[in-house]
Amino acid sequence: MPLVIALHATAPAWLDGLGWGLLTVLFSAVVPYGIVLFGVRRGRLTDHHIGVREQRRGPLVGGLLSVLAGLAALVLLGAPRPLVAMVVVMFGVLLVVTAVNQVWKLSAHAAVSAGAVAVLVVVFGPALLVAFGLVALICWSRVRLGDHTTGQVLAGSAAGVLLAVPTWLLLT
Repeated sequence: MPLVIALHATAPAWLDGLGWGLLTVLFSAVVPYGIVLFGVRRGRLTDHHIGVREQRRGPLVGGLLSVLAGLAALVLLGAPRPLVAMVVVMFGVLLVVTAVNQVWKLSAHAAVSAGAVAVLVVVFGPALLVAFGLVALICWSRVRLGDHTTGQVLAGSAAGVLLAVPTWLLLT
């Protein structure tokens, strides 16, 4: 998602977009996933899905701090406004997922995928509504794997869309 938004925001200067997108991916995906993998290797987390709710707080807060650091870097370095808005959307969705997951297992996969697709629909138009089929597949897989209930993926999807779209529209 950050790469798509960065490339779109900087077109036709695709190298600029690639640089901005990769910087964003570092802070929004690589570092947070690294935190999870490090926790698994150190024995602090049972698995990379963080199936034990009591183990989620640390990695989720670490992810929030990484996204916040990335957001600060983007603002200080003068990143394109749509990319900054996308990172604010990501931070907002992750913040709500983190808060809810302290008491209930809201699906982060559903929230992130639904929020991302919703922003893509706003940016590129209704033709991308078909991408919600991917969200449905992600939700189905989370239930099928036994990681979530139907309610948890539906709540995650709704949270993602309801947070992402207004935030995006407000900031762009």
